[in-house]
Amino acid sequence: MLADTWYLFAKYMRITIRMPMWSLFTLIQPLIWLVIFGQLFQSMARVPGFPPETSYIDFFIPGVLIMTVLFGSSWSGVSLLREITAGSVDKMLVSPVSRVAIVLSRILHSAVQVIAQVFVILIVAWLFFGSAMSFNPLYVIMALLIVFLLGIGFAALSNGFAIALQREEPLVMIGNLMTLPLMFFSSAMVPENFMPTWIQYIAMVNPINYAVDAVRAILIGTPDFNVYMTGLLVMFAFAGVTLVWAVRSFNALRD
Repeated sequence: MLADTWYLFAKYMRITIRMPMWSLFTLIQPLIWLVIFGQLFQSMARVPGFPPETSYIDFFIPGVLIMTVLFGSSWSGVSLLREITAGSVDKMLVSPVSRVAIVLSRILHSAVQVIAQVFVILIVAWLFFGSAMSFNPLYVIMALLIVFLLGIGFAALSNGFAIALQREEPLVMIGNLMTLPLMFFSSAMVPENFMPTWIQYIAMVNPINYAVDAVRAILIGTPDFNVYMTGLLVMFAFAGVTLVWAVRSFNALRD
């Protein structure tokens, strides 16, 4: 299974390297949001109750990083669905390749791809926006671990829905529901104490909220390891549950 996963993962990475425009295209929207919202809400940092000694751009960058994960991984299932429709998956199923590897390789490919995209966003934030985030290599790696696990979780969700729905139109609709609404129901753009009470309750069960808080806790200001560890545990649980569901959905479909 591991060998098959590595082989298929390497194949998908070679395809991505040969067609880099798609990866760059998914970066456009997060960068636009970084520019527009960074300027639109920059005065929010002066509102009482905003995290002290933090500019809005530094507060918002962790949200943009997580947004990049969503836009990069929530559409992973579209590629799997197209391979199923084209018959490529059926051809793999008559070979000795592991069924788990067929799904796992695609999910890992999406997660690794978003790590590279997030790294680009970090460099852009530092070079062009004067971000005061911590670029301690250890803290950056810890933040990328959160990104990786969240990418696995949403790529697994996307692949699981692709297998269950077998149609691209409802999958695209669900992909939209997994991006913007979840972003707005988190602390990606505003502190939690600025949210209405009912949104705060939704944020408590929103994995994106824990991911944003964990990245912000480790990269912005003095590191808060308690908040980070809470987010890390939630990300491990989220990635594990969604990954198991995606693999079982694929096995059930093909049995």
